[in-house]
Amino acid sequence: SLMMHMCRVAALGAALSSAAPVSDSLVVLIQSPVAVHHGHKTTLPCWLNPPQSAEGLEVRWYRPDHFDSPIMLYRAKKVEDASQEASYVGRVSFGLKDAESGGLTAGDVSLELVNVTLKDAGDYTCYVSSDQGYDSASVSLVVTETGAPLLLSAAWKEDNMWNVSCESGGWYPEPSLRWSDQKQILTTRNLKYSKGSSGLLSVHSWLLVSSSSEVSCAVGLSGEEEKEARVRLENPPQPESGSSAAGWVAFALLLIAMLAVLGVLYFKKRGKKTKSGSDQADENQKLLPEGMIKPTDLSTARKYYG
Repeated sequence: SLMMHMCRVAALGAALSSAAPVSDSLVVLIQSPVAVHHGHKTTLPCWLNPPQSAEGLEVRWYRPDHFDSPIMLYRAKKVEDASQEASYVGRVSFGLKDAESGGLTAGDVSLELVNVTLKDAGDYTCYVSSDQGYDSASVSLVVTETGAPLLLSAAWKEDNMWNVSCESGGWYPEPSLRWSDQKQILTTRNLKYSKGSSGLLSVHSWLLVSSSSEVSCAVGLSGEEEKEARVRLENPPQPESGSSAAGWVAFALLLIAMLAVLGVLYFKKRGKKTKSGSDQADENQKLLPEGMIKPTDLSTARKYYG
């Protein structure tokens, strides 16, 4: 009857009025990209527009192609842990997109992530659904790590060139490196990146400089302050043309002095030998007994041979 139909309409209206106040067109807004330093915490902003309570809705945060193993799943007014991706356990919760946010009751379904790792970098999908429909949007998370102070060194080469080297480790993602002197930006040609076991990157570059100048090397990430180091290059003094001749003269004088010393030693040794011979003859003469050699003269000889 007409009366029964009117009662059914009234009952349906009462049920709709008691449901969560979700608009006919559910719109999700996000702020992207979001940058955070390795090891810190961050918030991935996501909210409903126009603002409305999200307490009675399903909110699902997940990585690409991982809808069924979300980072965080909220439905029936509670967070479900059963299907949560293991690497995010204990690290995610609802956050606030700004200090003035009213939280979940105001439609703010932002995700807070703590102890951010390098593997956390990438896209995150904010998915909100109700009985009337759903909407989703992706937030890009950029994880950064500022490297160590630069190590800048210079070596003088034989062809009158400076080989200047610049290196630094502990960066993420790949940093940019630029050379410059007091006048201009220098072309960076020899640039090499390497990845350590921790996933952090090292960068190394070198170049040849032909003249005296102040060379600087700067390394940094996009949107962040660079680390810079400078070195003053002064060409070493060239050896004088007469230095070689002076070396030969010094060598000749040293050789003459050595020969003179050897000559003196030789003659001293020879003199000792001569003196030793004469002393030996005198000694032999002393050993003969007196009277053994008698003096003879011509008159005595005549007596016997005359």
